[in-house]
Amino acid sequence: MEKLLQYLNSLPAEDRDLFAGRCGTSVSYLRKAVSLGQTLGPALCVSIERASGGNVRRADLRSDWKLIWPELDTAV
Repeated sequence: MEKLLQYLNSLPAEDRDLFAGRCGTSVSYLRKAVSLGQTLGPALCVSIERASGGNVRRADLRSDWKLIWPELDTAV
């Protein structure tokens, strides 16, 4: 989740809302989720990965990502 916060902070203020909108949520929700350590839903994680151009990966957002997206585990 730290990577998401870093990515948000790297965006110009006006681009943060655009990014969150492409993810289907708001900047305030994303910041709250990071600060509380909430687990984001799988669909939102995929949206974040796509909207960030891969800068924030699904695996960066969930510790159980191998259970949800086993095809992403190249070690198999």
